[in-house]
Amino acid sequence: MQVSAEADANRIRSVAIIGGGTAGWMAASALAKSFGTKLQIELVESEQIGTVGVGEATVPHLSAFNALLEIDEADFVRETKGTFKLGIQFNDWGQIGESYVHGFGTIGRDLGMLPFHQYWLKAHRRGRAGDIGRYSLNTLAAPQGKFMVSPKDAPPNTPLAEIAYAYHFDAGLYGRYLRRYAELRGVKRTEGIVVEVRQNAENGFVESVRLDRGQTIAADLFIDCSGFRPLLIEGTLHAGFEDWTHWLPADRALAVPSENVGPPTPYTRSTAREAGWQWRIPLQHRTGNGYVYCSRFINDEAAAATLLKNLDGRPLAEPKQLRFAAGKRRKLWDKNVVAIGLAGGFLEPLESTAIFLVQSGIMRLVQLFPRRDFEPVLEATYNEQTQFEYERIRDFIILHYHLTRRDDSELWNYVRNMSIPDSLREYMDLFADSGRFFRNGTEMFGQTSWVQVMMGQGIMPRNYHPAVDWVSDAELYTYVDHVEKVIASCVGAMPPHQTFIDRHCKATAASE
Repeated sequence: MQVSAEADANRIRSVAIIGGGTAGWMAASALAKSFGTKLQIELVESEQIGTVGVGEATVPHLSAFNALLEIDEADFVRETKGTFKLGIQFNDWGQIGESYVHGFGTIGRDLGMLPFHQYWLKAHRRGRAGDIGRYSLNTLAAPQGKFMVSPKDAPPNTPLAEIAYAYHFDAGLYGRYLRRYAELRGVKRTEGIVVEVRQNAENGFVESVRLDRGQTIAADLFIDCSGFRPLLIEGTLHAGFEDWTHWLPADRALAVPSENVGPPTPYTRSTAREAGWQWRIPLQHRTGNGYVYCSRFINDEAAAATLLKNLDGRPLAEPKQLRFAAGKRRKLWDKNVVAIGLAGGFLEPLESTAIFLVQSGIMRLVQLFPRRDFEPVLEATYNEQTQFEYERIRDFIILHYHLTRRDDSELWNYVRNMSIPDSLREYMDLFADSGRFFRNGTEMFGQTSWVQVMMGQGIMPRNYHPAVDWVSDAELYTYVDHVEKVIASCVGAMPPHQTFIDRHCKATAASE
């Protein structure tokens, strides 16, 4: 099929990506894979400007992105010194001493039109069911250090046939991995720092950027991956910022790597502290750690001392500080600029959503990819969908804080008593009534996630769905017991996480 001369003249021919790191090279790789040689892609970055580059935890969606790029999973994990992740363990969030796992995958096995947890609610109330974590493969396997990918010969309709997992990896190594991928597919990398942005005098569109070395980079479309201080979307176009720090008051983080002690756990660990929370991300060669905190309630020196005191192993560097504000740009697409990653907004990494938001923004751009006339409906649709996505993730993170019962510090008293978005209040009220949850469109987190966190943080529904009573007590107890035994049996068959890595994707000595 031939393309008309008019359509061809209106085609986007060139894209400039300002900023590298994970976001920039993910964008370059996805565009190169999607458009091939039809699109001239140039990425501008500088070795003088560092990236955040800490140990990174993800959600299961990243496997779909890597699959789109046709990246071999074992090679990816090996080269990024990665490990696998079945979920997140939350310690001391509801009360000091309490712990639960937000696992990926499913809870139990649905029966009829109702989810498993509805039947569990009745059995648990009658003293015939244990903790909800015993009925999910991920939440049971993670603390035991077990992991495997679903085997090809796994019996269908069993937990082993649908193991959901994500990754931990070195974000700096992932960026380098994708750089090699993108450059092999024609992406041009230019070293330099942008010192001037030139706009069209009539419509304000960005026409080119000038670098410190004198080059001028012109393009039809610009992707802003310039991080916390976005050069184009904010510095040039002044898109504006929605500040959510009244709900998410943490505004700083300290990150530090430490030596590994023992085999890597197949989960991220999040431990609530006096003025925030501490992450632990196990990689093959080291462990990533950090303390996300609110500077209103603790000073930097005390935060650093807290972090270093609670490391599992010896620190390998001095803590690196990051400063941020929770929120997003009012527009992530403005004129011919699209912001991806930290340039578009920031939500603390409590549920490992940073790379997901990069991935989602890139794929949304591919789906709504414009022509040179930049039809306004494309920009409007992109921004509307992005707003929804950010707000739903925001609410999910707020949920963790607001549901605390801790009263031992100023932070926890503040978040426990603060007003919350109406959208979140409605979710909580519905669940508290009878354990019901309805996913809102395409929001990222589904029923399994909301149920585990709400229960883990202390909401026990007052009732259960009335249709549960249509099942006899004897059938109910047999069903719940059977699910528990099947889950336990499957976890028992799984190898240790370290054993799986050693067999399939161990980092080579040379890469270490």
